[in-house]
Amino acid sequence: MWGGRPRPPGRYSTDHMKRYTLPIIIERDASGFFVSCPALQGCYTQGTNYDGAIANIKDAIRLHLEDRQAYQEELVEEKSVSFSTVDVSI
Repeated sequence: MWGGRPRPPGRYSTDHMKRYTLPIIIERDASGFFVSCPALQGCYTQGTNYDGAIANIKDAIRLHLEDRQAYQEELVEEKSVSFSTVDVSI
């Protein structure tokens, strides 16, 4: 099951695979790394180390997109996101 729904029957071929380049946000916390993909609502994961967290988000994104494709839902368009910081005084 994925997304609370059983995967429909059928073959999942690697023929005609499309590559997606999607932004991710990586945050370090006390237990490791938290990673999310803002282009895919609800697509997030974690890992105890950086490499594990990156591998986990790649899997989460792939499964999220496969689920949408299997149910003939719209797939995301690639987005460009910039990340910046601001100074705030208190």
